[in-house]
Amino acid sequence: MKAFDSTQLYFNRAADQIDLTESMRCLLLVPKREVQVQVAIERDDGEVATYIGYRVQHDDARGPMKGGLRFHPDVDMDEIRSLAALMTWKTAVVDLPYGGAKGGMAIDPKQFSRRELELLTRRFVDGIHDLVGPDVDIPAPDMGTNADVMAWFMNQYAKYHGFSPACVTGKPVELFGLPGREEATGRGVGILTYKLLGRIGRKPGDTRVAIQGFGNVGSHTAKFLGEAGYRLVAVSDASGGFYRADGLNVPALLRYALDHNGSLTGFAEADAISNAELLALDVDVLIPAALGGVITAQNAKAVRAGIIVEAANAPIYPDADDVLQERGAIILPDILANAGGVTASYFEWVQNRQHYRWDLNRVRQELDRVLTNSFESVWELAATRNISLRAAAYVLGIGRVRRATELAGVC
Repeated sequence: MKAFDSTQLYFNRAADQIDLTESMRCLLLVPKREVQVQVAIERDDGEVATYIGYRVQHDDARGPMKGGLRFHPDVDMDEIRSLAALMTWKTAVVDLPYGGAKGGMAIDPKQFSRRELELLTRRFVDGIHDLVGPDVDIPAPDMGTNADVMAWFMNQYAKYHGFSPACVTGKPVELFGLPGREEATGRGVGILTYKLLGRIGRKPGDTRVAIQGFGNVGSHTAKFLGEAGYRLVAVSDASGGFYRADGLNVPALLRYALDHNGSLTGFAEADAISNAELLALDVDVLIPAALGGVITAQNAKAVRAGIIVEAANAPIYPDADDVLQERGAIILPDILANAGGVTASYFEWVQNRQHYRWDLNRVRQELDRVLTNSFESVWELAATRNISLRAAAYVLGIGRVRRATELAGVC
């Protein structure tokens, strides 16, 4: 099943819950704009190479559109379209005044020099600068991009439109960025995992956690949960996983990754396992925090965790979700679980618009407040309607977008 097909399936299930008409379904699901641009650069060896850049702007009923810019070999229009729609529902679930967008290029950033990545970013901005901006569509970092890419984006945008730090978020702190933005997605996953486990009476010391993916999101999630007293027994990255039954030394893991360019390869304080073995471990909480589509109909029956927190975007295919729901697994969906990043991006945007800097303590307090309120709304709706947390999150998000669309009028 293609990425957008999965998103549409979840959308329609929620739409059935709120009796959404066919005309409104079409209006809310079809993207407002899809853009494909040519991005040509001269590589370090003198070769002129051409790539395709994508930007999908899904919906702006609740405010300017918001969404990441990803550099990854698997990027295509279908994936970007799906992720843009997810951003619409995600921003609505956490009640931010945004719509959804997403962008990217099908490249492996590891195969490009820093100079080449800067050129790619600037040429991409050349192609879309008149379609984005602080009141229209605000990009942010995503897979394969970082604060440096956002700094280049902002600088290139300024050449066309003047000083405008709010045109992107996720910038370096020294260049109008937000303290705590880098940790926000992973910290948000940790906060929401803590809230969920508290709701079902799980104590930190008695809860075994496995995290698949140890990049920015996975590592900050591990840091938060480790400091909260949870027993992290397994982690993995692209090279494989590591398991220790009595709990991993999280500070040692973080130091090792920092010293080895983000990789856990060679970590000696735990037993080596594969990513497939990690997904099937006998743990209480499984947190897929890497790529989408890692839990499929083929491996869903092997997943033993009773609680799954979707730190990645769409890590569970719909048919796998059905298998897990049937056996009683509790799944915290991606459109809530990983919303810490866009929430902090909203704080950065507000800060840039006000020309007033927030400190880290305020960022963390506001992040906890927004995510806690959103979790409670989803939990209460799920309990009231006797539906899954995923269905409740979609019902809440879609309902808010529908209401804004109706109030504004469609003609």
